[in-house]
Amino acid sequence: MQTDLWFFERKAAEKGFKAIAGIDEAGRGPLAGPVVSAAVILPNSFPVGEVIDSKKLSSLKRRRLYEGIYAQAVSIGIGIVDPIEIDRINILQASLLAMAMAVQNLNPQPDYLLIDGTFPIASSIAQQPLVKGDNLSVSVAAASIVAKVSRDNLMERYHQDYPQFGFSQHKGYPTRAHKEAIHKYGSSPIHRLSFRGVKEHLPQAQSQRIWNF
Repeated sequence: MQTDLWFFERKAAEKGFKAIAGIDEAGRGPLAGPVVSAAVILPNSFPVGEVIDSKKLSSLKRRRLYEGIYAQAVSIGIGIVDPIEIDRINILQASLLAMAMAVQNLNPQPDYLLIDGTFPIASSIAQQPLVKGDNLSVSVAAASIVAKVSRDNLMERYHQDYPQFGFSQHKGYPTRAHKEAIHKYGSSPIHRLSFRGVKEHLPQAQSQRIWNF
């Protein structure tokens, strides 16, 4: 397995590309909340250190690295797609849309994209999807950290509005406590009504929000 986390950035640079962005998303699996993507352009001097796939890091370490990435990155863009749009177009398409939005929000703009996953995004910029890219590219790994912490921050804010669901603890993922809360209280305005684990508990009027399922 490739362990040089600058390998793909360096290969792109050898082809003449100057501004290489890593893109990743957080929040495909939860029952509630948005999907959040981040695009990150790092300087060549950025130290890899402990920057790896965000899922392998503790919350405390993620937040520390998040601050370091923001302090040193050339550019960071965020893309957010809400639960209503997720229900309308499905979670895969919503994730790709959020990634494209994150790229659009970069300033300066990149000329090459390294995208976590198997699918390209809607962009005219040269791009390379990387399966498990957050383990292969420092830029993608940095994007995974930024996306995860950004989404966690949103879910902690949503917890203030809907404390009965415990979003500050599980961030919308299908934990036992979250499923029990849905069974007890029904869904909130930020739940994904098309997802199994939510749609079974919907009254008929509320289920009309779901399209294409």
